[in-house]
Amino acid sequence: MRETTIANARLLTLAPTGAPPGPRRGRWLGDLGVIERGWLVVADGRIADLGAGAPPQVGRVVDARGRVLMPGFVDCHTHACWAGSRYDEADQRLAGVPYLDILRAGGGIMSTVRATRAASNAELVERTLGRVRTAARLGTTAIEIKSGYGLDPDAELKMLRAILDVAAMTRQRVVPTFLGAHAKDPARPDFVEETIGVTLERAAKAVPGITADAYCEDSAWSLEECRRYFTRAKELGCGVRVHADQFHSLGMVPLAIDLGARSVDHLEATTPDDLAGLAASASIGVALPGCGFHLDGRFAPLRALIDAGGAAAIATNLNPGSSPTASIPFVLAIAVRSMRLKPAEAIACATVNAAHVLGLEREVGSLAVGMRADLQLLPTSDERSLVYEYAHPGPDEVWIAGEPLHGLRHAE
Repeated sequence: MRETTIANARLLTLAPTGAPPGPRRGRWLGDLGVIERGWLVVADGRIADLGAGAPPQVGRVVDARGRVLMPGFVDCHTHACWAGSRYDEADQRLAGVPYLDILRAGGGIMSTVRATRAASNAELVERTLGRVRTAARLGTTAIEIKSGYGLDPDAELKMLRAILDVAAMTRQRVVPTFLGAHAKDPARPDFVEETIGVTLERAAKAVPGITADAYCEDSAWSLEECRRYFTRAKELGCGVRVHADQFHSLGMVPLAIDLGARSVDHLEATTPDDLAGLAASASIGVALPGCGFHLDGRFAPLRALIDAGGAAAIATNLNPGSSPTASIPFVLAIAVRSMRLKPAEAIACATVNAAHVLGLEREVGSLAVGMRADLQLLPTSDERSLVYEYAHPGPDEVWIAGEPLHGLRHAE
């Protein structure tokens, strides 16, 4: 049995005593379950014990010297599998061309679709693995990755295979999501029927129980098309998530709630009534602050959702067009400034609540006996530095399933 004890840490368990089950809401969102001068024992990739005061002398002992030890981040919404680049598109946006106009002209998502279709499986694996490793260096130990840049049966399955190959090559927990209903391919007149009747069924067979996602937006999938897609997905045993209200409120939020969606993501254009409905539901609202920073300065009303008692999470939305970042700390810094979250709330949104989005809450996102030893040691004794400082180099150390990523830089 391989054992390590991390001692003298400010331990953020994200598991406060008395917290109700489910994602954190209300006052519980801001309770990080702090243990001052805490310790934690890792054995065979899991948390074997933790507590306060004098630590047991078990295995290798790492002195945290008062620094913050907390769960690794859970990035619950990314598009990290792609080929090509969108630098030319960025130049157009800087010149004032709206994103939806770029999309209608065959750019945007379709530009990445063409490059991804042309890429080999090996190229997709190499590029995706590189992004996943970058995220790990910044503290992300579990990550969701969507398909959606294939948009035909063979290319979508190629993406899913690449994501699964990456999952087998890293200790990080990698969760695939099927996003066949992303953009529409204008060259395929029966695209919606093919996606629902062929591509979705092939994805559900290749990865049983995979979650199905869709992009409900003007110039993408309509409300009724999403209804048909998700109805078939549920018949095939898939969970449901959805991109909703990024630019326009089309009625997707109440439909997602009716469908029992695990999450409703984006929400920049959500109406107050729909936000109230989301807050009262079991679905989690996922904000993607990187989009507002990179595109147009609009942000999801996460403060209002939380104040109404809703469950909230935050993710990078790592992708080549609207949020080209793998840094959870950076998007948390944006959330605090532009969404008025408190630092503790932002941290919980990217750990324990993000784990609930992916159904991994019994494995990652908090620190408790039996959980995976996915940890990060910050270069500070005050976790607020995560959101008040930005563009920093990341944690002093990251452990993924109990194994150190950096070789205990500055940790002993």
